[in-house]
Amino acid sequence: MKYYFNEIEAKWQKYWSENQTFKAENKSEKDKFYVLDMFPYPSGAGLHVGHPLGYIASDIYARYKRHKGFNVLHPQGFDSFGLPAEQYAIQTGQHPAKTTQENIKTYRRQLDQMGFSFDWSREVRTSDPSYYKWTQWIFIQLFNAYYCLDADKAKDISALTAIFEKHGNEKVNAVCDENTALFSAEEWNSFGPDQKELVLSQYRLTYLSETEVNWCPDLGTVLANDEIVNGVSERGGFPVVRKKMKQWSMRITAYAQRLLDGLNRIDWPQPLKDAQTNWIGRSEGAMVSFEIEGYAASIEVFTTRPDTIFGVSFMTLAPEHELVAKITTKEQKSDVDSYILSTSRRSERDRMADVKTISGVFTGAYAVHPFSGEKIPVWIGDYVLASYGTGAVMAVPCGDQRDFEFAKHFDLEIPNIFEGQDISEGACEDKGAVIANSDFINGLKVKDAIKKVIEALEKRGIGEGRINYRLRDAVFSRQRYWGEPFPVYYVNGLPKMIDKDYLPVTLPDVEKYLPTEDGKPPLGNATIWAWDTQTNKIVSNDLIDEQTVFPLELNTMPGWAGSSWYFNRYMDADNDNEFCGKEALDYWQDVDLYIGGSEHTTGHLLYSRFWQKFLFDRGHVPVDEYAKKLINQGMILGTSAFVYRKKGENTFISHGLIKDKDVQPIHVDVSLVNASNELDLEGFKDHALNKDFKDAAFVLEDRKYIVGREVEKMSKSKYNVVNPDDICRDYGADTLRMYEMFLGPLEQAKPWNTAGITGVHGFLKRLWKLFHNSGEFSVSEDAPGPEELKILHKTIKKVDEDIANFSFNTSVSSFMIAVNELTSLSCSKRGILEPLVVLISPYAPYIAEELWSKLGHKGSVSTVDYPVFEAKYVIESTKTYPISFNGKMRFTKELSLDLDKEAIEKAVMEDERTQQQMGGRSPKKVIVVPGKIVNIVG
Repeated sequence: MKYYFNEIEAKWQKYWSENQTFKAENKSEKDKFYVLDMFPYPSGAGLHVGHPLGYIASDIYARYKRHKGFNVLHPQGFDSFGLPAEQYAIQTGQHPAKTTQENIKTYRRQLDQMGFSFDWSREVRTSDPSYYKWTQWIFIQLFNAYYCLDADKAKDISALTAIFEKHGNEKVNAVCDENTALFSAEEWNSFGPDQKELVLSQYRLTYLSETEVNWCPDLGTVLANDEIVNGVSERGGFPVVRKKMKQWSMRITAYAQRLLDGLNRIDWPQPLKDAQTNWIGRSEGAMVSFEIEGYAASIEVFTTRPDTIFGVSFMTLAPEHELVAKITTKEQKSDVDSYILSTSRRSERDRMADVKTISGVFTGAYAVHPFSGEKIPVWIGDYVLASYGTGAVMAVPCGDQRDFEFAKHFDLEIPNIFEGQDISEGACEDKGAVIANSDFINGLKVKDAIKKVIEALEKRGIGEGRINYRLRDAVFSRQRYWGEPFPVYYVNGLPKMIDKDYLPVTLPDVEKYLPTEDGKPPLGNATIWAWDTQTNKIVSNDLIDEQTVFPLELNTMPGWAGSSWYFNRYMDADNDNEFCGKEALDYWQDVDLYIGGSEHTTGHLLYSRFWQKFLFDRGHVPVDEYAKKLINQGMILGTSAFVYRKKGENTFISHGLIKDKDVQPIHVDVSLVNASNELDLEGFKDHALNKDFKDAAFVLEDRKYIVGREVEKMSKSKYNVVNPDDICRDYGADTLRMYEMFLGPLEQAKPWNTAGITGVHGFLKRLWKLFHNSGEFSVSEDAPGPEELKILHKTIKKVDEDIANFSFNTSVSSFMIAVNELTSLSCSKRGILEPLVVLISPYAPYIAEELWSKLGHKGSVSTVDYPVFEAKYVIESTKTYPISFNGKMRFTKELSLDLDKEAIEKAVMEDERTQQQMGGRSPKKVIVVPGKIVNIVG
């Protein structure tokens, strides 16, 4: 019987769906195991072969755990809000909901085709109102909370107001805005409702503020740092500028230390932990205040080396610093304004990465040194970021490379306060002592000098010791349509939350998805977008009277909102009354294995940890870290194809004939290239993307045009995408699954080569053949022999260890070796083949299901007990000895390991090959090392 993989796969897809084979229960006597994938954003292009890598690995592990007797939760859903769908809607006029639904349908078909054991009964979609109802609810919980530093946790805002009513805020130890003023209980109680709300907003974990953001005019929205590449938007390549806007922000900084500490308790990749540690950026030092000459204002600076304060020769402010506009002199205003405009076009990431360009402008203002009283010029420079520290630095040219380069470039003073320091290097290291322009720290060790300077700053009231974090509060507003609406309306310009009972606040229909003509977000185009506080319904904007009907928030939430808690929703996806029920949470607790890309390190993986810790503080989840173990899968790279156009001509030269560099390489669709790298010339000329080349000339080699090859990221723009639909059609999903695992270690990047897939497909056909004789299914009931049992149990041991270590590529090799060895033995025995089917089923579930059924079993193979390794079958009972004569091996002989030295010697000497070698002579000596060698000295 031939291996008809397409029919087999369609059959078992249908079976799994109809029988809900992989549905997990929230109550079970089995131990739980929760396997999670980073859910996909459903783009119009569908999946390419690089996307399933992590899903295949997690599916193997989920299936393995079912075989091991666990109640496995392996859910899937879709991160379905976001900018790409909105951009497509703008271009085509189609509603994002429609295109998103179509894209999900494609993704769902592809995922099912690849045989993943997902519990689709728990599917979530972030754009589904029944889901984002709870995203809105979490936002409200954050709004109604503050961070108590005494308890080191979030508490309800009502606890704070109770303190204010009795004691004011002088002794409140809570995270709040830097400029929060002190007030007494009497003052608080005399405040009006609006004034009280403004004070509370300085403590709330989500709040409105004027924030410096990455604004993309062409997209009409704010972008996160990770949505910007080389100063332009990742989506569309549009310019991005820095500007201030009123935005919702999340006070993630309150959790900075806990986010750092939590990394010690989770099994996540060290590079990822390091990246989060650096992103959070904890540092100890001092906050120092420099007064500005002629102004009732001061520059606040954080420094980790306050002992270098005597080497300060100028100050540098970020161009966006709020003091720049106030202190810039008339003479410098034009230059400063021009500089600010030019730097607004550069993203923070570009400015941080640029260590070569030196630019800046003098403001005309001077700061006053807090100890010496000397005048210090105040400059602005784009190497200082408004979002890092205080947005200002006290420049010590002999202690910092960039300060040194800046000072040298603008011919500023470079005082050397460090004895023997090579200031040309601009480095300041602890050489054992500080030699400074001050007697009170002269000669002290660095740590002692730092301590003494901080004491002096605090005594004079011009600074204090401080722990600082690089992490900044997360901007949570987007000027987009296709995102979660905020459950917020405005009374007198102040935000009010819509009650939980009236959620979700659903997106209105709009005619245009672009911002309005007066610059409002796309929801500004909605005509029915006002909140009636009497009926608790969304009503027409015409009814806004600021008495009972009020305007709703026009911004929407960012893409990371829905992805910051979805792992909890999977535990209880159909719950209409809670974001997740207590019983489900108590049972599942957390994710045991999470697999996804490293590109989410400081985005999703940081924000989701923050939300989890907040929900834990408020008693909504049982653990404050949601994933015990995380694995970042590597990338499957595409093998791009290139044609070579002669510059200035419509002539293409075959790869092997290129002799000079006067050619332009052009990406060509890999579907037009065969396994021998030969280009389909007619297909190339007829391709829609190549209209300009229809009449091109081709210089061939051996009457063929040979393309060049290069391994790159798999991408539509490089035309090197391989569609998994094609692989499944031609070779089957089991082949695709095993080939992706066979390519190399899970965590490493590896190139795709379709030509190599035939080897894995051939292996599956050999596996199929083990169960068939002359085209008919045939399995023997005879007892397995020792050699067959040895092959089986050696494979069980190896695969079991490999899966536990996530070494899936070596497992595939073990299966291939086992099948080849069993084929050479013509093994068709049930005692061997039946456990082999179970063993391979996590990797190749379709062929395993079919063979399991043919073996006479009812139901799915997916929950059958995993084969148990028995060491007795792999214990070696014999040894193949190398038999040497005068140190040179002449033949080998297999002998029992039970034989002693005398018996080994006797058996070797009686062997006719020994007698031939000796030619009737007696040996001078016979050296026997049991279990290793025999050497006969003649």
